[in-house]
Amino acid sequence: MPILTDSGTLVRMAYAGLRSMGIDADEILRRAGLQPDKLYQPNLRTKFSAQPKFWQAAIDLSGDRCIGLHLGEKMPVYKGQILEYLLLSSQTFAEGLNRVLEYQRLISDAMHGDLTQGPEPYLTNYFSEHQHVTSHLSEAMVVSLIRFLQSATDNQFRPGKIVFTHSPNAPMDEYQRIFQCPVEFQAKSFKLYFPKEMLSYRSLHAEPELLNLHLQSAEQHLELLQKQDLIADIRSHIGALLETGDISLNALSLRLGLSSRQLRHQLNLAGTSLQRLINQHRRSLAKRLLSQTDEAISEIVYLTGFSEPSTFYRAFKRWEGVTPIEYRQRHRQTFTQSNTAHKSPV
Repeated sequence: MPILTDSGTLVRMAYAGLRSMGIDADEILRRAGLQPDKLYQPNLRTKFSAQPKFWQAAIDLSGDRCIGLHLGEKMPVYKGQILEYLLLSSQTFAEGLNRVLEYQRLISDAMHGDLTQGPEPYLTNYFSEHQHVTSHLSEAMVVSLIRFLQSATDNQFRPGKIVFTHSPNAPMDEYQRIFQCPVEFQAKSFKLYFPKEMLSYRSLHAEPELLNLHLQSAEQHLELLQKQDLIADIRSHIGALLETGDISLNALSLRLGLSSRQLRHQLNLAGTSLQRLINQHRRSLAKRLLSQTDEAISEIVYLTGFSEPSTFYRAFKRWEGVTPIEYRQRHRQTFTQSNTAHKSPV
């Protein structure tokens, strides 16, 4: 099963919202396994599995049992991204919303919303069936979604009723204050109802002549994600292949269900090679084992898949500019001090 990820835009929006609330956003990211100094890394995607830790840390540091609702209010409105452009360059709100749903993977792999156009239209299936979904995530994302739709429709969008699958985290008057509509809980599926007349709404800022340009951009973004998926899939197999001693293109292609030719072609399209990914894995693993464990150098040579210690030493010196022993001496004390400083009672 592929690893589900979220767009870096989501975590940056949450980070900005936490800071505006006076909460230690850096510490929340660290507790969720995210690195604050990489927040603006190009094409950033974060693991969706980090969501439960993120929200538990947000509760612990804020003391707010309905942090999702309140963070959703404080997060910046999702603007200037390809999904907004798709909505604004469509002839009607319904047409644009369907396009947004078609490309929702650009914001998160775990989003699977659908639009039902009936006497009373509604959005459904938003995050509702994934194991890492928390009630706080659902509430924050629904608040953020509504604010996004309001912004993209000149503040014309208004929810008619919201139905959540979880139990309430706050008193009902707090939900009423934020959503300004009836809110129900513990349903089988999420639903966000809105007035039927919104389906034919067209923004004052709509530019349908730019639609093809935005669709092309959306496809390019999806293509980039597919390349990232391939690389992540390959990396997940490299460790096992190193253990077998057969790290060839043929061995990897068998695991991926591709021909060697197909795999080589896809790696070329992704702008990388199997050898480069192997070297990246070996380098990262060697650095971690040297700085965070007491494994003997001879064992690290074996674990990183090198046939001879001399080959490992030469490669590591080329990577880091120092020998493995020098690297261990420099970084071991730093890791021990950092680990001690961040320990907290369970």
